[in-house]
Amino acid sequence: MRNILAVILTLFCANVFSQNTEVELIPKPQSIELKTGSFKIDKNTTIYFEPEFEIAENFLQDFLQSGAGFSLKKASEKEANIIFEKDASQPSEGYLLDISNLKISVKASDASGAFYAVQTLRQLLPPELEKSLAPKERNKSFLIPQLTITDFPKFQYRGMHLDVSRHFFDKEFVKKYIANLALLKMNKFHWHLTDDQGWRIEIKKYPELTAKGAFREETRIGHYEDKPELYDGKRYGGFYTQEDIKEVVAFAATQNVTIIPEIEMPGHAQAAISSYPELGCTGKQIPVATTWGVFEDIFCPKEETFTFLENVLSEVIPLFPGEYIHIGGDEAPKLRWKNCAHCQKLIKDKNLKDENGLQSYFIHRIEEFVNSKGKKIIGWDEILEGGLAPNATVMSWRGMQGGIDAARQKHEVIMTPVSHCYFDYYQSENLDEPVAIGGFLPLKKVYSFNPIPDELNAEEAKYILGAQANLWTEYIPTEKQVEYMVFPRALAISEVTWSGPSTNFEKDYPDFFSRVEDFMKRLDALNINYANYLYEIEGKILKVDGKIFYELTTPTKGKEIRYSINNSKVEVYSKPILIEKDSKITANVFKNGEKLGRNFSEEIKYHKGITAEISLNIPPNPAYAAGGKEALINGISGSDKRYGDKEWLGFWGDDLEITIDLGKQMEVHSIKTRFFNSPGVWIYSPKEFSISCENADGKKVSYLKNIKLEDQNKISVQVDLVENFSLKTRYIKIKVPNYGMIPDGLQGAGHKAWTFIDEIIVE
Repeated sequence: MRNILAVILTLFCANVFSQNTEVELIPKPQSIELKTGSFKIDKNTTIYFEPEFEIAENFLQDFLQSGAGFSLKKASEKEANIIFEKDASQPSEGYLLDISNLKISVKASDASGAFYAVQTLRQLLPPELEKSLAPKERNKSFLIPQLTITDFPKFQYRGMHLDVSRHFFDKEFVKKYIANLALLKMNKFHWHLTDDQGWRIEIKKYPELTAKGAFREETRIGHYEDKPELYDGKRYGGFYTQEDIKEVVAFAATQNVTIIPEIEMPGHAQAAISSYPELGCTGKQIPVATTWGVFEDIFCPKEETFTFLENVLSEVIPLFPGEYIHIGGDEAPKLRWKNCAHCQKLIKDKNLKDENGLQSYFIHRIEEFVNSKGKKIIGWDEILEGGLAPNATVMSWRGMQGGIDAARQKHEVIMTPVSHCYFDYYQSENLDEPVAIGGFLPLKKVYSFNPIPDELNAEEAKYILGAQANLWTEYIPTEKQVEYMVFPRALAISEVTWSGPSTNFEKDYPDFFSRVEDFMKRLDALNINYANYLYEIEGKILKVDGKIFYELTTPTKGKEIRYSINNSKVEVYSKPILIEKDSKITANVFKNGEKLGRNFSEEIKYHKGITAEISLNIPPNPAYAAGGKEALINGISGSDKRYGDKEWLGFWGDDLEITIDLGKQMEVHSIKTRFFNSPGVWIYSPKEFSISCENADGKKVSYLKNIKLEDQNKISVQVDLVENFSLKTRYIKIKVPNYGMIPDGLQGAGHKAWTFIDEIIVE
């Protein structure tokens, strides 16, 4: 009897300790070997840390004390159950983690590697430990699986940004934001502290910067493009004292995160000029900006301005121990400089080419000062214009090209393109999403990001330090909304920068998404208000042998899709749906008979172009190419209110030529499309364009028309290219010249305009 009980007890213990069927970690380690069995942690577990791994030790002890109610007893290296030892053979920030049934061994070459090993152990422990539970709710022991992990980061710079100028967030929330980065093994926090709408850091030599510049009289309501313009009439603002800054910096050090402060110059300076008007070219009093956008009042490059900025930086630099100071350099309109006698004289005296050369001179002077204080500057990719400062690091945001150019000039680069890294963009096509600036950046696209462009060779690629995701807060007034926009997309950027870009997206993304679903439990425990799109449905048009089908997918495994077409009987989705006429499809995700997530619906216009082939002379910009060229003839129209979806395609500054091949000669009576028009975000419908229809031989033109667009005030400009006209054609060619450069006095002045085009309907 005793032997039988022993066998039963052995089997029971094996089951209890073998929680090792799967390990869900984000970011994914470089190598993981799962074994049989578990290691138990309880109040009797002992631990040893190398003295220089103090940050890792303090974090682990505090984490267990808060969540489990006990910390681990210290022991010698020989006697401890958990051992953190120094091993110079490990890569920088990397670690070797080996868990057996008797002990946990961690080897790291530096404090960062030990800290990240702790973050991995943290994710191996139950999510409930993220909470501060009452004593009676706490477990007495925890099991973690036996395994061996070899891990290190792909990129040395793994960052997240937060704009606190447009909307202000107090120091406690900033600390929470930083702590969440540490969980994901991210090591840089870019703190955007000054802008047109608010100056957020105390400068003792210039008290008006916070007494006045930190507050605006009111704030624009709704989107920048909404008409009429509405304001809330409420004074708004806030700032961090230098003691607040020190507190946040000290906290970041406990999370192994380096803070990079940004003090904007020469543009985005209206709050500073409002406080001290003599810093501008006109010397006139101006208000702190109450709306969003880019403003013409920028720092005037005169000696008193440089004295001011050097004094400001002299107070900022000692507060931040990291090697970088971000000085902005982006979106600096030159109209004030063009009309300023001092600026024009300076251009002549310094033998500068133009106002871009003057901006380069400005940045060079600031860099020399920052370098004299033992720091390096980072600037947005506009600092390339007019010549790059000698030691500057470039943050490439307008695309990848700025980073490519800088790397080829042997300058260090941080990739943060709008196409993959701007978390203020919409992450879903659902119309009930909170208002965002525009654009469309779903989790899937963030995960697809590769910070190293194909254009760079191996030597040039060494200058790509890593990547950063940005959160600009014009339309993000609350802490909850910050979290909603950041998570779960931060999980994707953390994996891209730590684990490295996917080499097999079709295989890697489902695996990542499965881990995201599991990770939500930890986000819940941390009380993070993440966006939950786990149970969304995605629809896609398929063309097979001249027929049109509609495919429905949902990213999580083990779910069922039920759908209806044109209000017919609800069916379980098993294969793509044949589309032969105008169709409205509705669908939902189910698990075990329970509906999950939001309702899905799509309307498909079945027209003659839907089975055609389409070609473009240029691809859409990567930031606005989610649907690819097929989006223009897939029967699905874009949103009436925003350009941030898969159906609107965006082209920046290029003339567009579209060719639609109907496959054979067809009778056509109508061709329609529409252009988005939103000057506040640099999007302009074309002034004119042309359409031609050609016979099957591709030579004889059967129809040609040049069209001028008169009404540029609507948000979407509907165009009837061919209406109530009967012709036979095979090829439809549409030429859309870009609007051109945006004039002075308008948002984006001096930059190329965007062209956005929607479905081309052929009937």
